[in-house]
Amino acid sequence: MVPGDEAWAILNEADPVLAAAEVSAAVDRVAKEISAQLADAQPLVLSVMGGAVVFTGQLLPKLRFPLDFDYIHVSRYGAETQGGELAWKVLPRENVENRTVLVLDDILDEGHTLAAIRDKVLSLGARRFLSAVFGDKATGRQKPISADFVGVTLPNRYVFGFGMDVRGAWRNLPAVYALRGS
Repeated sequence: MVPGDEAWAILNEADPVLAAAEVSAAVDRVAKEISAQLADAQPLVLSVMGGAVVFTGQLLPKLRFPLDFDYIHVSRYGAETQGGELAWKVLPRENVENRTVLVLDDILDEGHTLAAIRDKVLSLGARRFLSAVFGDKATGRQKPISADFVGVTLPNRYVFGFGMDVRGAWRNLPAVYALRGS
């Protein structure tokens, strides 16, 4: 956790990446794409806590089909700005066996977390795995997984806002920012 005055300094020195209106338009577009593909599937939607909470909260009301909902909690970052070892905190409580599962996450960075989630969900017996991410970071490197639905492409910088945090702060921003110098 970053103290309040330091959090404000981080935000005040950050570079804007996406305005709130651009974020909202991306969520609307992804909702339409998902609805078109999964209208008859009644999928189990799994939100990845805590980064995907804002994306999930804005996306779910726009999905125009019946679905079941649960969450998982897995992280490689904690309060750090560099990914570390994968830590599973909560597995799906809903049975995924023989289900179409749609996983919602905030960002596809290096892809290790989402690939591990895919492997876990399929090992639990899911019939089909799909993923939607708000942002796909343009790292310039090959990733072990690609998302089926992508809201925006983000620069290869440390970004925060709209569910993504910087040292625990600023998940609540409606826009996206990048750390200066990242």
